[in-house]
Amino acid sequence: MRNIVVKVVFAAALCAAAAGSRPASAAQVDLGISIADGRLRSFYVAVGDHYRVAPRLVVDYRTRYRLLDDELPVVFFLAARAHVPPQAVIDLRLGKRSWFAIALHYGLSPEIFFVPVRLERIGPPYGNAYGYYRKHGRAGDWRKLALSDREVMDLVNLRFLSEYHGVAADAVIGWRGEGRSFVAIHEEAGRGRSRGPQAGKPKGGKPPKGDRK
Repeated sequence: MRNIVVKVVFAAALCAAAAGSRPASAAQVDLGISIADGRLRSFYVAVGDHYRVAPRLVVDYRTRYRLLDDELPVVFFLAARAHVPPQAVIDLRLGKRSWFAIALHYGLSPEIFFVPVRLERIGPPYGNAYGYYRKHGRAGDWRKLALSDREVMDLVNLRFLSEYHGVAADAVIGWRGEGRSFVAIHEEAGRGRSRGPQAGKPKGGKPPKGDRK
């Protein structure tokens, strides 16, 4: 009888170890609060995964400081680039500084906001920023550039989603240009990720229709 008990306990331990070795899905991660929208949960988990912070911290910042979903990647992106705690970035933001001003405060070059794209013509909301970048930024002349909060959020989320899902930045720009939210783009890119490397590219140069923001 004792041998049977030992075997059962040992088997249970092996199962627990095997389960612990598998990456947790968004549905399995404890975010500390109930989130009915599975897409939001997945987005928060992706932010935490990409910037190597606990997903519960992502949600805590979202609720405590009433940040927009699009602002969450900006907080952790700037903190990682500046090598400071995310709370330091939040404190500057609470002091009414713009996201661009916070980047300059830490001595970060505006170049960090841009990723390579192949599109020759880029429309809203990226057209103005990339137009300046292509004309002046790469030569190091950033003196006249001042990105708005919305532009910083669009640029950081572009980098985040293209890097996290391994999809071309051009595809993300196309989806965003159609008015899709970054949460929706994350969901679409995630589906493409499971289908193969080409699935994330909009057919015929146009992103699929979806919810708007």
